[in-house]
Amino acid sequence: MTLADKLRTALVSEPAAAPIEGDLPGFRAQAVIPAAVLIAITKGPEPGVILTVRREHMRTHAGQIAFPGGRIDPGESAIDAALREAHEELLMDSDAVEVVGELGMYRTVTGYIITPVIGVIPPDLPLTPHEHEVADWFKAPLVHLLDPANQHIRSALLLGRQRHYYEIEWNSRKIWGATAAMIVNLSRRLHREVWS
Repeated sequence: MTLADKLRTALVSEPAAAPIEGDLPGFRAQAVIPAAVLIAITKGPEPGVILTVRREHMRTHAGQIAFPGGRIDPGESAIDAALREAHEELLMDSDAVEVVGELGMYRTVTGYIITPVIGVIPPDLPLTPHEHEVADWFKAPLVHLLDPANQHIRSALLLGRQRHYYEIEWNSRKIWGATAAMIVNLSRRLHREVWS
């Protein structure tokens, strides 16, 4: 069974726990902007997940670690948008991405309704970060991201309210907020022992 087949099977299985639907409950209903991200997983004996580091001057989420992604343009599907954004941000060849499915939508306090699209890519696919949007990119091991022992709940004061969020650290990089929550949702779909 290929990696893509394993992922497809896992995506239609019952999740281990209820998915995280979004950031602060009071703000979820205000999320109205459709967006999509690509969770690109590399083939091979040790699959990895492609993540970007946003440039510090970006209007939103400056300096944060994220999946390639952005708004869904009129007439686009979530898959179209995720592939387009991955190409714009990393020059990822859309023809090299084997799309396997989608996770449930995630709503952010910044007003986005994000559809995570799962895709499988070759391990040696050349990637070039967009000079104005992406400061860097890296590949984190899938098995590390999926391990609940690495998914830590943190809290902070946001807009006068205590907010709880997930944080995952790998190689001194902190993945947190919506990106970490979508990884947690992915881990609830994928049974960890399959990937170790």
